[in-house]
Amino acid sequence: MSDDSQLLIPRSFIDLFIPPGKHKPTATREHIAQRYELCEDLAQGLVDTAQTQRWSLGITQADVLQTIARSLPALDLGLDAAECAWVLTRMAELLGDDRDR
Repeated sequence: MSDDSQLLIPRSFIDLFIPPGKHKPTATREHIAQRYELCEDLAQGLVDTAQTQRWSLGITQADVLQTIARSLPALDLGLDAAECAWVLTRMAELLGDDRDR
């Protein structure tokens, strides 16, 4: 991937690669971009599943996200705990606020 890539990686994702007390990521931009694309695609792809579970099972968004959290390791995508947490946070953003539902 070239440095002139149009991909905008959110700071929240870049922060996953910055150790506490440090200011620079420990991974290359290319690696971070590849991991971001995987995690973003996963979050986007799971939104329909989450919405279907929510309505068909009559459970809250939080319950759906908890169920998905338990299933992420079984996908065998090599996600670490921080990436799994980011995917869940991103899904919550994509699903919107659950307070009025």
